[in-house]
Order: sequence, then structure tokens, then C-alpha cells
Amino acid sequence: MTDSALAPLAPDAPWVVLKFGGTSVATAGRWRTIQQLASRRRAEGHRVLVVVSALSGVTDALKGLCACAEAERGAAVAQIVDRHRELVAQMQLDAVEGVERWLASLQALVRDAAPDRLAWQAAVQAHGELLSSSLGAAFMSANGLPTGWLDARDALRARELPFLNERARMLSAQVLAEPDPVLSARLAGAGEVFITQGFIARNADGDTVLLGRGGSDTSAAYMGALLRAARVEIWTDVAGMFTADPRQVPGARLLQRLDYDEAQEIASTGAKVLHPRCLSPCRRARVPLWIKDTQHPGLDGTVIGPQPAESAPSIKAISSRRGITLVSMETSGMWQQVGFLADVFELFKRHGLSVDLIGSAETNVTVSLDPAENLLDSDVVARLAADLAKVCRVKVIAPCAAVTLVGRGMRSMLHRLSGVLAEFGRERVHLISQSSNNLNLTFVVDEGMLDGVLPRLHELLVRAGALRTDDTSLFGPSWQELYGKGEAHVRTPWWHAERARLLRLAGVPPSPHGRGVGGEGTGEPAGLVGSEPSPALRAPSPRGRGEAVFTPRYVYHLPTIRARARALRAMRSVDRVYYAVKANAHPAILQALVQEGLGLECVSPGELDAASAAGTAETPLLFTPNFAPRADYAGALQRGMTLTLDALHPLLHWPDLLHGREVMLRVDLGRGLGHHDKVRTGGVTSKFGLPLDQFAAFLELAREHDVRVVGLHAHLGSGILDASHWPLVCGQLASLADRIGSVRCLNLGGGLGVPSHPGEAELDIAAVDAALAEVRQTCPQYALWLEPGRWLVADAGVLLARVTQTKRKGAIDYLGCDAGMHALIRPALYDAWHEIVNLSRLDARADTLYQVVGPICESGDVLGSDRHLPRSAEGDVLLIAQAGAYGESMASHYNLRPLAETAVIE
Repeated sequence: MTDSALAPLAPDAPWVVLKFGGTSVATAGRWRTIQQLASRRRAEGHRVLVVVSALSGVTDALKGLCACAEAERGAAVAQIVDRHRELVAQMQLDAVEGVERWLASLQALVRDAAPDRLAWQAAVQAHGELLSSSLGAAFMSANGLPTGWLDARDALRARELPFLNERARMLSAQVLAEPDPVLSARLAGAGEVFITQGFIARNADGDTVLLGRGGSDTSAAYMGALLRAARVEIWTDVAGMFTADPRQVPGARLLQRLDYDEAQEIASTGAKVLHPRCLSPCRRARVPLWIKDTQHPGLDGTVIGPQPAESAPSIKAISSRRGITLVSMETSGMWQQVGFLADVFELFKRHGLSVDLIGSAETNVTVSLDPAENLLDSDVVARLAADLAKVCRVKVIAPCAAVTLVGRGMRSMLHRLSGVLAEFGRERVHLISQSSNNLNLTFVVDEGMLDGVLPRLHELLVRAGALRTDDTSLFGPSWQELYGKGEAHVRTPWWHAERARLLRLAGVPPSPHGRGVGGEGTGEPAGLVGSEPSPALRAPSPRGRGEAVFTPRYVYHLPTIRARARALRAMRSVDRVYYAVKANAHPAILQALVQEGLGLECVSPGELDAASAAGTAETPLLFTPNFAPRADYAGALQRGMTLTLDALHPLLHWPDLLHGREVMLRVDLGRGLGHHDKVRTGGVTSKFGLPLDQFAAFLELAREHDVRVVGLHAHLGSGILDASHWPLVCGQLASLADRIGSVRCLNLGGGLGVPSHPGEAELDIAAVDAALAEVRQTCPQYALWLEPGRWLVADAGVLLARVTQTKRKGAIDYLGCDAGMHALIRPALYDAWHEIVNLSRLDARADTLYQVVGPICESGDVLGSDRHLPRSAEGDVLLIAQAGAYGESMASHYNLRPLAETAVIE
């Protein structure tokens, strides 16, 4: 159906403004897409104004035309003429009157060239948009969508601003766009679909002026404000704004909604998809702005609008800018001197330079200059420095880069940024700036450190819970999922398929008609092993004073554990895998892992007892104590265990115990890794491992007491997702082992990361295996061991809890449950993030922001902050995911509350 076949629009039908950039208007096929989108909006009941840029490359060609020698102008114009006539032919149009008129106008301007006049340059460069819009109006009208042509200069009038120099007034003008009912009514009386130009306006003298870089975005925003449009749609080559530059961070997530201020901060601090100047007109007129992908119009994109009434603080994006110049001004004379800064900034104004960031102290003021807003050639900076030198000592630092974290409520998230601050702590930071509007935090560093840092920082922000990728109303798919080759593999947790069984284990009775929740049959849950669940399912528990107690309850899924064990056993580069028993010592888990051929690594006599009970005579056992009493070492040696030392003390004070023994040595390689200080097990602040400066002394004591070092061990921390980590450790240990001569094996530790936050990439075990195999070629004489814990069992365990109470205090909704920090201490201890779902309402809309808390009398008894869940009620069953590691094993009787029940699913 053509537009003309639709019913006429009402006089007050709302406007929609659609903007398309240079690549979107460069081919006939792209113009067909534009027509389809405009037709769709018209069919939805909107009047449509299309704003277009020049054909890709044409604006640059026109700029070059303004600068080229007179003898070269004819050829340059001819190329532009040919480009547009070729496109007219591709569109199967006859000569387009508007196109020919503007080509003739361009040729006349070039004949009367005045390249030293800014007005002439603006008039020449404006022809790119005048040509493309005329061509588009003809194409869409010829293909069934009557389209009027609007000269943007009749609608957009440049403002005379005193702080703009002549160049800026002509080539980077600004427009004050207030709603104009007269313009809206005039256009509505003339048609339903129009096309106009981006980038151009007219000043009070009637001259054409340009709107500068990103001018077409800004034009669309101005038009949206003038027409008080229902929205402005910026159609480009990406789906919207992302949490980072996807070219550097493929795991960056689509930002599905932003408020105007956040979007402006992201745009002004490095994101190229949207010009920051276009946000202000939309904000003033309260016009929403959408960013959409021309090639994938079905993608949701980014919606920018007013600040939502209720939202959890979250960093929305990390962005960067290169080419920053810092100017440091220092003098003791500035302290409490009235007017010093006014005099200094007058010099910046005199040289036409706009200051971005400012840092100050009693005797120093440092500012940054952004090349996006300044012409920062060396002559300009040198002249500025010469003038500043008359009033202070000046130091120019360049090239620098600015790395900015953007998000509303930045100051409330500072406690989560320790990992980010530590990353910057390793580099040279020249300036830190935190905005007074609480929207950003910026670090200015040497430009050379920018390479490779954004992916690390993005990962740290996600893992620290500062970039709240769990909020699916805000964060959409990753760049890889949207644009990567092939379909992204999203693993559905096992507990989705086991929902009905889990609800029964939590005490939810089967539904009527003889079927359980989710369609499973009634009766005793099948596939459960272990004695723990049976009493709770069949008889009252003393905890409940005559009522059966079902929650809190840990449930473990053995198929998941077995699959993880087999993945590690399949690694060709690794000779032996030990399971770190401290992660979870449940007998069924230990037995399953022993059956899969894993050894068991223990850190206490109690764990040795559990390992001996679960294992067989052939099960390898490893004892790795830390600051344990002598009796623990003696007991392990009596059992014939492989013993690991990590200090001089045992050799200095218990040489008789170790004489003639073979031992492993755990060394500290000088650094720690992990999302939190308390999971980093390397570096000077960690109690683990022998420092390398005591390595020689240890070997001397070992020789003195006939102690043979047969293995080296290093474990730097938990939650590592970088596959290059273990090969690096292997190489370092091998070089130490070469100095000993008796070493047979290298224990690379554990720390295999388990992604917890949505959007985190899984550790690529195949990549770890391949990298280790390559390193091993250089040291084939050493066997390689791994000793993971969390990676094997975390995903296999969930904690079920019942909602006990709800409470609202101010703007905060609290959701209480019967599992607290006594059952799962990781959130309180490590700031660990666990997914929490309402299992009773798994398919309901998550429309409430909760603080999920337990019954323990501690302010730190918080299982999850700012969690989007369905509106919940007493008795609902909550599921806390990834609780298989360091949950039950770290539980306590605090407040004299009993331990959680357990159940195992075979």
C-alpha cells in the first residue's frame, strides 16, 4: 500500500523526525530502506520529517574543494557532479530538477571563488545536504511516497553568541530551537512527509552557516524541538549506545534506555554514535530521542528520555578520548588571590580554546583541552603557554587520554571501584575529575596506556557490580550477540528445567489435578541422593516447632559437576586435576569427582578426613595448609599425603618433622588477581606463599635438612577469566624449577573464573589448554597440575529461601527471606554477586527494585542490592544461583540459627 492510499492524517497528527547519515543515503538500496521506514511511520499515524546528511565522502570532498588550488577546482567539482548523477541513474530517475539546480549553484560558487571568506566556504559545503535531500525527495515521490522538500535554512536560525569567534559563528553555529506551532501548521497544511537537510542553517544576515561536526544529528534535534515531535530517531550503522566502544570491547552491552544527561555525558566523553550537542534541544522540549540501526531496523536500539522516577545507581558506560592536552599552571601567588583564575581563563578565551576538565590545589591549576572542541595545533598551544608563562609556571603534558566512567549516582558507587582504581594505580595518572552533577568520574593518563585497558576496566566494572548488567530493562545484548558471526551461545542454567522439583524441595505442594508445578508428576522427587533431604520431606523438623522446615536449602546438581570435571580431564596439557575441597565438601560431590578421576586438595585435617572417606586408595590427595599448627603437618605426613609448604617457618623450627621428605613449595609471584581484595592470594598484602626474596634461603634450608622440593605451586586469586593467566604462571614456575633441579611437577593453582554477572564471557577452557600446550613445549620435563574449586561446583548449586516479610522505607523496598549471611556469607564478605530470582514467579515481569536481605541482626546481611524482581509476597520461593561453592562450606550458626538443609539431584 502506498502512502497515498492511506486515510489522510488529522491536522494535529504528531510528527516524527528521522535522521540518516552519509552512508545511509549513498546508494539506491539505502534510499529504499529510508522510504520503507518513512512509510511505516506514516502508516502508524505520524507526519514525517526526514533529515539527511550529504552522501558519504561528499562533505570531505567539498572541504577539500574549498582548500584546493584554483587549477584543481574544476576536476574536484566534476567528481562531485558525476557522483550525484550516477546515483540518479542508479535510482532509475530522469534528470532531477532540484539536483541539477544545486549542481549549477555549486559550479557558480566555484567560478566566483572566495576561499578566504568563511561565508563562501559555508555556502560551498552546504551543497552536500542540498543535493542529497533533493535527490531523496525525487526518489521517494517517484516510488509512491509523496515527499515535500524543505529548506532547513528557512526553519533554523543561528544565534548570535558573544563567546563564538567568527569561524565558529560561520562553521559551527548554534541554534535556539523552541517549539514553533506556526512552522508545524504550515508544513501540516502542505503535506504529510517532508525531507530536509542536516548541517545547515541561516544567520541574521541571511548567510548560510554550518552546524559543525555532527551537525545532522543536531539539525534533527532542532527540528524535533521546533515541531514538538513525538520523537527524534537517529538512524545510523549501529543499534545504539553501548557500555563501551565495541571495537575495543566486543562484550560491550547495548544501553536500551538512558536519560538525557547520561547520554550527553557518554556522547561528550568519547562515544561517536551521537553528537552531544543534539541532546540539549530534545531535553528542553522533552522530546525523546531514539538511536536505531538502519540495516537492522528490528533491533530495539537506545531510547533517550527524561530521568526515570526510580532507578538503581549504575555505571552506564566507560568511554575514552585520545589527543587530550593538559596544561598545568603553578605558582604560590595564586593562593587566595582575587581574580587570578579570571586572568588565566581570559588567556584561554583570547586564544579561542575551550577548557574541559579542571583540577585545582592551593598552588596549582591543571586543565585539559579536548581536540574535539579545539584546534590544538602546536602553534596555538605554544602561544598560549608563552602568555601563561608571564603569570605562572606552565607545563604542557601531551598526548594524553581521558577515560571516563558515566552513570547517575557515581559517588554512591565509589566503594565498588577498588579494582578500577588499582588498575589506574599501576599507571601514570595526571588528573582525576569527578563532576559536581554526580554523573562521571574521569582519569587523564598517558595516551600510550589506553591500548588494551578498556576491556579490562569494563570487565572489572561488571564483576564489581558497578555496571549493573543484571538490569535487563537497561542493558541489552552484547555487541557480539548482535553483530558477531553466528548465533551467540547463551547457556540456560540447569535449574530452569528443574523448577518444579526445586519448588517441591522448598515445600511448595503439587498443584491440584495430580500434577506438580511446571507439569511434573506428584510424589517423592526422583533422582535425589544423600540422607539430608529425607527427614525434611517426610517428617517435622525441630527447627519449626512441629512444622516441617524446607528452607533455606542448598540443592546440588551432580550432572553439572560431572560435566565440568570431564571438561578439565579432557585437557591434553594438564596431567592431574585436584578439586579444592574447601569449596564444598558435601560427600556426594566428593564421591562424584573422585569417580571422574580427580584428586582432592585439602587444607585441614577435617578436609583430609572427608577426602579419605570419599576417595579410594588410588585417589591422589594433596595437603596445602597455611599458618597451620605443627600437628596438622605431622598428621598429614603420617597419612602419606603430598605436603605443600609456603613459608620458612616449618624448615626453621620443625626440621626433624620434614627431614628426608619430599614436599611441594608454594611461592608468591608478587601479584594477586580477583574481583575483591579478599580473594587475591598473591602479592605482599596476601598471607599466602613464600616471597621470592626468600626463595634462595628456603632452598638452602631444604638442602641442609635433606628436604627434597619436587613441585612448585602458585595460586594468585579467584575468578580469573583471562586464558593467558595460567600459561604465564607456568612459564614463571618453570624458570624457578630450573634453578632447583629436583622438581617434577608444576601446580598452577585454581582460580578458574565463573561468570556471574550477565554479559560476562565464560572462560575458554580450550584456549587455556591450547596456550598451556604451547608453553609446555618449552618445559616438557614438568608435569602440570590444576586445583580448581569454584569452577567445578559453583554453577551446580543453588540456595532456596522463602520470603518472610516485605518492607518499604522511604524509596527502598526490602524483601526479607529466611536465608541470610549465616547461610551464604559471600555477598557480605566479598561483595560477591549472585543472581536471585523469584522461582514462584519465574515468568512474571521483574518490575520492582528490591534490597534482598536475610534474618540476621547485622546491617551487612544483604544478599542482593537493587535487584529487579516481580512484586513478591510472603511464602514465595527465592532461588540464589551459583551457590555451589563457598556457600554451605562457609555457613555458620550465627544468631544461633541452624544450618541450611541440603539435597542432591543425580
